[in-house]
Amino acid sequence: MKALILVGGFGTRLRPLTLSVPKPLVDFGNKPMILHQIEALKEVGVTEVVLAINYQPEVMLNFLKDFENKLDIKITCSQETEPLGTAGPLALAREKLIDGSGDPFFVLNSDVISEYPFAQLIKFHKSHGGEATIMVTKVDEPSKYGVVVMEEGTGKVERFVEKPKIFVGNKINAGIYLLNPSVLDRIQLKPTSIEKEVFPKIADERKLYAMVLPGFWMDIGQPRDYITGLRLYLDSLRKKASVKLASGPHILGNVLIHESAVIGEGCLIGPDVSIGPGCVVEAGVRLSRCTVMRGVRIKKHACISSSIIGWHSTVGQWARVENMTILGEDVHVCDEIYSNGGVVLPHKEIKSSILKPEIVM
Repeated sequence: MKALILVGGFGTRLRPLTLSVPKPLVDFGNKPMILHQIEALKEVGVTEVVLAINYQPEVMLNFLKDFENKLDIKITCSQETEPLGTAGPLALAREKLIDGSGDPFFVLNSDVISEYPFAQLIKFHKSHGGEATIMVTKVDEPSKYGVVVMEEGTGKVERFVEKPKIFVGNKINAGIYLLNPSVLDRIQLKPTSIEKEVFPKIADERKLYAMVLPGFWMDIGQPRDYITGLRLYLDSLRKKASVKLASGPHILGNVLIHESAVIGEGCLIGPDVSIGPGCVVEAGVRLSRCTVMRGVRIKKHACISSSIIGWHSTVGQWARVENMTILGEDVHVCDEIYSNGGVVLPHKEIKSSILKPEIVM
């Protein structure tokens, strides 16, 4: 089987992290976002993953070469010269996706994090005999999204309602699809939306089905959702593979610590914290609801909450970093500094406090 991952553009919503690497390579739970998807695809027998990309394909491919060998899976790029929306890239990658076997192929949005129940998706797709299956997830506020209206028993999709004013349902498109090759005949090589142009037509012909995604779902394409997504992901690890999580008197709730990280005396870490490889957390540090990426040093008695600390940054002694502060790569926060929602571009030194959310160039 094959899979296409829609990588797309510049990842502006996750800047300053995406100024250093393309968005799918930003770490999430101590590995690049896209690797969570590739590993899950490999598990259900996918042999080739095509990345639909319009920006820095060399960086992506060089990085993923290692994983290609480790996971024994072929990873290729299909590069757009102009943005083609969410359906155009399928037409562009047509030759890579069709191998004559007639097997369906996966399409994934690269920002989506979930438990990826691909085996269940394949089984459901085969059972209904339709042309395409989309995964849907239940949300509390459907009025912010496009809602999928479906038959409860069969999962057959009846229609789509964009940002409904009155309640029509609470299931939204989760950005994970399994499509028969015939879907490619419906898509022209031009900027096209799969959600607004392709799927409604298949639904009109009664050939589109939806499966409700079990477990958690999050689009982690922006910082606040990234932090929420980390909580949901660690929660799911607790249920499925709790041995991966840290434990001990200095740990509160779900915490993921890379084996090469060093944690000092008297720290209190958690809940919902991920600490990457090669990090040094000195004595008396307090961390909660945050991601600390590879090679970061956090000095004595610093306190970090609801923030993302980019690669190889340092946070000084007694510093306080909170309220969705995002430090880009190689940022140095001096001792006793306070950051309230500062978004700091790479290679900066912060010598004075950031008292209200702002971008520091």
